[in-house]
Amino acid sequence: MRTIAQLLFALLVLAPWGATAGAQARPLQGFDAYVSRSMAEWKMPGLAIAVVRNDSVVLLKGYGVKRLGAGEPVDERTVFAIGSSSKAFTALGVAMLVDEGKVRWEDPATKYLPGFQLFDPYATRELTVRDLLTHRSGLSRGDLVWYALDIPRDSILHHVRYLKPTWSLRSHFGYQNLMYLAAGQLTGRLTGKSWDEIMRDRIFRPLGMSSSNTSVNRLDRLPNVAAPHEEVEDTVRAVPYHNIDNVGPAGSINSNVSDMAQWVRFQLARGKVGGKPLLSAGAFDETHTPQTIVPLEGAWKLMMQDAHFAAYGLGWFLHDYKGRKIVQHGGNIDGMSALVAMMPEEKTGLVILTNLGGNFLTYALMYRVFDAYLKQPPKDWSAELLKGLEELEAQSKVEEKNREAQRVKGTSPTLAPQKYAGTYLDSMYGEATVRAERGKLVLHYGSMIGDLEHWQHDTFRSQWRQRHQGKTFITFGLDANSKVEEMEVEDVAEFKRKPELADTTPAVQLAKADLPRYTGTFASASLPVTAEVQVVGDQLKLTVSGQPPYTLVPVTPTRFRLSGPADMPAGFFLDYTMKGGRVIHVTLVQPEPQPAMTLLPQRGAGR
Repeated sequence: MRTIAQLLFALLVLAPWGATAGAQARPLQGFDAYVSRSMAEWKMPGLAIAVVRNDSVVLLKGYGVKRLGAGEPVDERTVFAIGSSSKAFTALGVAMLVDEGKVRWEDPATKYLPGFQLFDPYATRELTVRDLLTHRSGLSRGDLVWYALDIPRDSILHHVRYLKPTWSLRSHFGYQNLMYLAAGQLTGRLTGKSWDEIMRDRIFRPLGMSSSNTSVNRLDRLPNVAAPHEEVEDTVRAVPYHNIDNVGPAGSINSNVSDMAQWVRFQLARGKVGGKPLLSAGAFDETHTPQTIVPLEGAWKLMMQDAHFAAYGLGWFLHDYKGRKIVQHGGNIDGMSALVAMMPEEKTGLVILTNLGGNFLTYALMYRVFDAYLKQPPKDWSAELLKGLEELEAQSKVEEKNREAQRVKGTSPTLAPQKYAGTYLDSMYGEATVRAERGKLVLHYGSMIGDLEHWQHDTFRSQWRQRHQGKTFITFGLDANSKVEEMEVEDVAEFKRKPELADTTPAVQLAKADLPRYTGTFASASLPVTAEVQVVGDQLKLTVSGQPPYTLVPVTPTRFRLSGPADMPAGFFLDYTMKGGRVIHVTLVQPEPQPAMTLLPQRGAGR
């Protein structure tokens, strides 16, 4: 009975547009030819589109292929990653809980996320649930921590406390995926379910989105999936799906245009399915209400053509076009670009899913469709946005040429390659490793591997082996002794070098009968520090109050390396000054910049 009921519900959801889905509405005549020509201009492998008008799907179609070289065509059921178009789903999940009285927009986020912290204590205290969804936390992206590391969602949120703010709280629009992760985790805490289960149970199922899911791990079970593609060095090639499940609420939904048409219909109906609301009109309208001003510059200006103003709502970009309000959100993740867009006043909306990363053809087709229904003269938006993107890329190339011109020629690294090798740590981003391989340096960070080519002095340029990830400048910092102490990854963080572990191999062998000469209690004459050396078994052990015991590993008959916990760094020694077989004093040598410390025998030393 449950299966029959679900089937009937699905039919009710689909019925209003089933008869017209295959037809092309009169305003869109000639659209097929325009799409095909534009795809060739953008080197687009495949694309699918759905257009909704007055609650009917007037266009539902696939173009091109799922994978270059394979020949399988894209259709309306082909699944793509929708990327950040997922954010509106997360925002709706929170809005539903607000509507139910389980949370309020102005409540502190920490009320529902105990232990959640930002770098700034004031921002931690003042950050609200609304702030999580409106890109005004004051934080820059910090995306590398989830993009490269395979760590759980709660672990990523723990790392956020180490991300230094770029702006003051609520002072600036700063696109932020980590805050959307926090919003998704918040909904899970309030419902006792995961964000993934909330999306499935409270949105996908009621809307009849049976092919939609929240995990790349489910794609191999589906028969009709598009392959991601990227353009690298003027060649479009397939790339692996990137698993971003750990930041799911910010962008891990996969869907097709058949399912997403139901999402557009739901949005245009102000939160209703089959005439019945899933939440109140007031709670729904809040998601389409401006919250944060978006500066019209760079890529934002290119996407929001002819706009006089732009803002961010809750999971949606909002701007004007030809006197109409546009509600839209794009999505980009490795090899995929998506767009969901609506003109609510015209009861018109669309979804476009593509399998080429970083393209603006989605916006070109959006404007082409909207112009058709606004009865505007046809405009070649594909050529317009392609030109705009080329201008942005040209600016980037000018910056690259300027940097190349400023490069100091004829320099060499200060040290041999193996001297830069080691493990580097950052509180926010965790651990990165540099290895010397065949005389070259290779950087390993999570799933990312970069070959370091010398740029100038101690600066290298990393060419990531997944070519579409681009290049990054890496600069090593040396201390006063010409030893590497840090690694700066440009526009990311300064990683501190992890101290080398102490060597536990004795350099000399001491007779067991001689060990008592080194024992005794030793104290500093100026500081409250006391140390005791004892023979335990056939080893010398050093005990300092409040610290774990250390083993003294002989380097010479009067110099011992301290060995203790597994992660103890190198550089700690105990030097004995002896006369006539008795200890005069011992010197505790510590890694710089910590000073050496002289300890005098107190009683029983050197028995």
